[in-house]
Amino acid sequence: MIRKLAALSLAAMTLSGPVLADAKNVVLVHGATMDGSGWRGVHDLLKAQGLSVSVVQLPHTSFEDDVAATRLILAQQQGPTVLVGHSYGGAVITEAGFDEGVGALVYVAAFQPDAGETLASLTARYPMTFQTKMLDEEHFVPDPASYHRDLAADLTEELADFMSASSKPMTFAPFSVEFTRAAWREKPSFQIVTTQDRVLDPELLRWMYARSSGETVEIEASHMVYISRPQEVAEVILEAVAAVPD
Repeated sequence: MIRKLAALSLAAMTLSGPVLADAKNVVLVHGATMDGSGWRGVHDLLKAQGLSVSVVQLPHTSFEDDVAATRLILAQQQGPTVLVGHSYGGAVITEAGFDEGVGALVYVAAFQPDAGETLASLTARYPMTFQTKMLDEEHFVPDPASYHRDLAADLTEELADFMSASSKPMTFAPFSVEFTRAAWREKPSFQIVTTQDRVLDPELLRWMYARSSGETVEIEASHMVYISRPQEVAEVILEAVAAVPD
């Protein structure tokens, strides 16, 4: 089911009052060439609802290391957890989401691979339009010249320039990892399509998410929706929180 996200307030999402901090946890996973600081707005909104919120810092040394870093943070949680991934972080939570403490998954303009797929095979269906800059024979970052246009059109140019300057180098190796299973096949999932996305084509997002039985919402935003529209993203996460029993 795909729907446009209504203009709801966070208070309306928790009619019974704030969620107890020891009842639900949210773990946030960033995307490729990013770090966890972009989650600050979403983090603060969820904390204000009484949730325990953690932010994973992916090392980007390998896909396996990124999954291990996520599992390390999941192991610190007490009680059921909603695991959230943006962009490449969706691939990470697709594997790490099998952790027994994870009660639901949220894909924020994120890859949602299935068994037998790679990220490269998914983007071959709908090629990414953003440009990259190679730092050496293996490592890349988004092209600084097109960062604002391609990744963050709805952020200020000043913020986009800073994010570009602080990009974390990454290799293409994780894009060739073939998945053998997918946590979203076994656990409730919620998905966000970003209709102005130039990194992951909105049609690719719709195609991936249509395979899930979870609810999909569409937000008119760039790939950086979690920064530009933190309240709407937080509302989807709260829906996932409400779907997980204590």
